[in-house]
Amino acid sequence: MTYKDTLKEFFGENCLFGEPMSSHTTYRAGGPAEVYLYPQTKEEWSFVLKLARTENIPLRIIGFGSNILVSQNGIGGITCSTKKMDHISLTGDTIQAQAGAALDKVCEMACKAGLSGMEKLSGIPGSVGGAVYMNAGAFGQETFDCLEYFDVIDWEGRPATFLKSDIKYGYRKVEGIENYIILSAGFKLPKGDYTQLIAARNTIQHNRLEKQPLEYPSAGSVFKRPVNDYASRLIDEAGLRGLSIGGAKVSEKHAGFIVNFNRASALDIKLLIDKVRQEVKTKFGVELELEQILWGNFDEAH
Repeated sequence: MTYKDTLKEFFGENCLFGEPMSSHTTYRAGGPAEVYLYPQTKEEWSFVLKLARTENIPLRIIGFGSNILVSQNGIGGITCSTKKMDHISLTGDTIQAQAGAALDKVCEMACKAGLSGMEKLSGIPGSVGGAVYMNAGAFGQETFDCLEYFDVIDWEGRPATFLKSDIKYGYRKVEGIENYIILSAGFKLPKGDYTQLIAARNTIQHNRLEKQPLEYPSAGSVFKRPVNDYASRLIDEAGLRGLSIGGAKVSEKHAGFIVNFNRASALDIKLLIDKVRQEVKTKFGVELELEQILWGNFDEAH
C-alpha cells in the first residue's frame, strides 16, 4: 500500500489528490497539491505527521492561503489545511479559537461582546493560525497584542502550549515556532465600549474597501514595510503603479498589492514580484523583503 492509499483509508473524503491550489489561495493561482488533507484532531495530526516523518514526505500547512503564492508547477508531498478546525468560543473576557477559524470572525465576536483590542484587525483575510504564526496586524494593532497563549503540536506529534511571555515576537515575525503547528489560540481582551468598538470595526472595514483593491484576487501586502518607509510609496515613486505582466498587475489603488486581474498564472505574479523588487533596488537601493510565502518551483521549464 502506498502512503497515499494509507492516507485515503484514514482520512476518507478529507483526503484529496491533485487538488488545484488556485482553489485554496486568495491569489486564485497555483498548480495542484499532490495530496491535500483536512486533519481536525490531535490524533489525525499525529497520524499524518508520523507518516510524513517515517516515509520522508514533505509536509506543508495552509490556513486561508491569504499570504501564499503556490507555483504553477504545483507542490509535491502532503499539504494540510486547518480550514475545518474553525471552532470559536467566548468565556468571560477570553476568546478561544481553533487555528482554522477566520481571524475576522474572532474580531467580530470580540466587538459584539464589548471586548477591545482586536477591532483594528477586522477584515484581515487570514486564519487565526496564520495570524499567530506571522503576528499579522493592521492599523497599528497586532495579533500578539491580546494573545494570551497558543496550543501547538510539534513535528513529532507532541502537543504543547506556549504563553505569549515564552515567545520572542516583533513586526510580522514570531521567533522559534517554525517546528510547530498551531492548533488553537486564546485571546484575553479588556472591556471596551460596545458602540465605539462596532463603529471602529465598521470604519476599518470601510477603509479597507476604499483603499485596497478587494475587487480582485490578491494576497494583501506583498512586501514588508521597510524601516521608516512604506513599500507602496517606493513602488509608486519608482513609477510601477499599474505595471502588469500577463494577468498580474501592481494595483492602481494600492501599489503595495499585486492583483490577479485577468486569470494570472502564478508565474505572472512571481515575475512581477521580481520586477518590482529589482526596480525599487535600482532606483532607491532598498531591498524589499517579501511578506508573502512562495511554495514550489517557479522555473518555467520545470
